[in-house]
Amino acid sequence: MKFDIISIGDATIDTFLFLHEAQVKCTIKSEECELCFPYGEKLPVQSLHRTVAGNACNNAIANARFGFKNAFVVSVGEDPSGNWIIDALKKEGINTAFVKKDKKTQTNASTVLSFKGERTIFVYHSPRVYALPPKMPKAKAVYYTSVGLNHEKLNNQVAAYVKKTGARLGFNPGTYQMNAGLEKMRSVLAVTEMLFINKQEAARILAVHGSIAEHARLFHNLGVRTVIITDGANGAFVSDSQQMYFLGVPKTKVVERTGAGDSFAAGFMAARLQGKSIPEAMRIGSANASSVIMHIGPQTGLLSMAQIKNFIKKYKIGTPHLVK
Repeated sequence: MKFDIISIGDATIDTFLFLHEAQVKCTIKSEECELCFPYGEKLPVQSLHRTVAGNACNNAIANARFGFKNAFVVSVGEDPSGNWIIDALKKEGINTAFVKKDKKTQTNASTVLSFKGERTIFVYHSPRVYALPPKMPKAKAVYYTSVGLNHEKLNNQVAAYVKKTGARLGFNPGTYQMNAGLEKMRSVLAVTEMLFINKQEAARILAVHGSIAEHARLFHNLGVRTVIITDGANGAFVSDSQQMYFLGVPKTKVVERTGAGDSFAAGFMAARLQGKSIPEAMRIGSANASSVIMHIGPQTGLLSMAQIKNFIKKYKIGTPHLVK
């Protein structure tokens, strides 16, 4: 059996807490801000929502809605949360043959503090032994993203799989992968076709506080063919080593931003797998992300390709322009 795309990474259950009593404090001439609330007090929560989530899970569900034949490689706990994730995947038509239940650990969990449209996430990754399945199926593409500690073996296995099969690799490193440092990511970056990161993550991984163009060039030097760097509400930059494109964000309502990066990456990669140009892929990614932030959670707003076409027209998402 051959798949269009296989998503590899952790899944989680997200609990969203919508706050109405908090403060945001930013330093002068800095983009770094802090969410603050009284220490040691009981604070009211405006509303609460729970959903299946996780970068790889979001990607797999997005791919299913694009009509791709896809599978998900993940470990979950043998608990109600793990069953909830598996049921959600099956409901979307995703192959769950490579979902492993771990009797010794819990399913991952995150708590999302949402305040005025922005979010802060507390992430718990249950300790796992990460490895590809013994009989990893063939796929046209692979999307590799956030996992927990002790993932270095998996990094090398993913790189070896891409080299052996020729699968096109999309890579979106998570917190623990970035914490492990650039050296541990080199094998993956060397075979990455599409790297998805945000502006702050690029500087963190490279340990260089340069421009977006400088960061893109350094990633190209490491072997990445297409570098996609998002800049929050400002938009996204994409470099193919020859030229760089920029696309701003359309004006839509913002409920909360969880999953915006995942949905942009899923739309962009799906478009490229379908043979579309980088500028068109950016428009598709932007539409998907803009729809997601209009809803609670990372999956409710995920669109089909037909819906994305209508969204682009409705919200007048223009053509990316070249950055000189």
